[in-house]
Amino acid sequence: MMKRKQRDRGASRMNILVVGLGVIGTTYGYLFHEAGHDVEHLVRASSARAAVDSLDIELLDGRTDSKGSNSHGRYTVRRRTRERYDLIVVSVPSGGVAEVMNDLDTNGIRGPVLLCCGFWGERTELNNLMAGREFILGYPVAGGSITGRTLSCCVFDHIMLEREDTARIPNYREIEELFRSCSIGLEQPFDMLEWIWLHMAINAGVGAVAGMYGDIDDTSRAAERLMGSTTMLARVVKAIRETSRIVESRGVNLRNYRGELLPYRLPTALSAPMMKRMFARNILTRKIMTLHSNTQDLLFVCRTVYESGKANGVEAPVYYESYEAALKKASRSEPDHRAAELAETGEKET
Repeated sequence: MMKRKQRDRGASRMNILVVGLGVIGTTYGYLFHEAGHDVEHLVRASSARAAVDSLDIELLDGRTDSKGSNSHGRYTVRRRTRERYDLIVVSVPSGGVAEVMNDLDTNGIRGPVLLCCGFWGERTELNNLMAGREFILGYPVAGGSITGRTLSCCVFDHIMLEREDTARIPNYREIEELFRSCSIGLEQPFDMLEWIWLHMAINAGVGAVAGMYGDIDDTSRAAERLMGSTTMLARVVKAIRETSRIVESRGVNLRNYRGELLPYRLPTALSAPMMKRMFARNILTRKIMTLHSNTQDLLFVCRTVYESGKANGVEAPVYYESYEAALKKASRSEPDHRAAELAETGEKET
């Protein structure tokens, strides 16, 4: 079992609510709990994990070891008991943000929100969704999967977080101390929302190519194949160059994100082998790639970027072809998915 870490001196004990029992929220919830904070979860009665009261944790930890160290723990899932929290952690697909905000309002739950997920909309749309709530944008540098009652996850030594001068939140320093108490530092990009768009575009390039060449129903195997192929990685680089131009078409100055885009600016003869070596050596990054098994979420991101590129008239032949090929595979597999769901529930198709 992982030994529970003491909070840093000066770091106050926080009452934290994690919405749902998903991979990202639960991973950070576990780390917050281990650092001595009070963590509760808001889980719907209709959720597939409504009955889960504890999880076995298998953690590849990159906070103190860049290569990652393995540890095991047990996490007791405490249900929501309060009306007011110091921080509410929301990590859902962007299409689910409105529903989560409605759930919080319905249950009378108050507190500043850390919105830690992908969001492709404009700032005005985001403000409307949050409906006057205090919130801050972040992006997790972690990943994993939940199988049964086991959470297999990995976490890096930092998290992406909106700058204090642009965040609409009163307790920024407390949140900074919260992550510091878990040995997690902050990285603050030029503009957090633009950075999220760019990160989604990069993921779309990777996901489309992986889906084009690999098994759409076995994302782990598709990721392994992608990471070991210089040819496929060269196509990923080309696709990301195109998806980054889709982000640029939305008025984003890519010069503000040169560090993030540098690996994709190099000639593919250099960048593809470099990426292959990086995946071979960086166990943490490789682990995140293989653990991300939500095919529908990946296709959602790909489709969002695809539709935006088409609407803005951006030429992106490599990306468009890759996504369309992946989508055809997904469409062919839908009847199999439906049959499996019906077999599990005992229903019959009509």
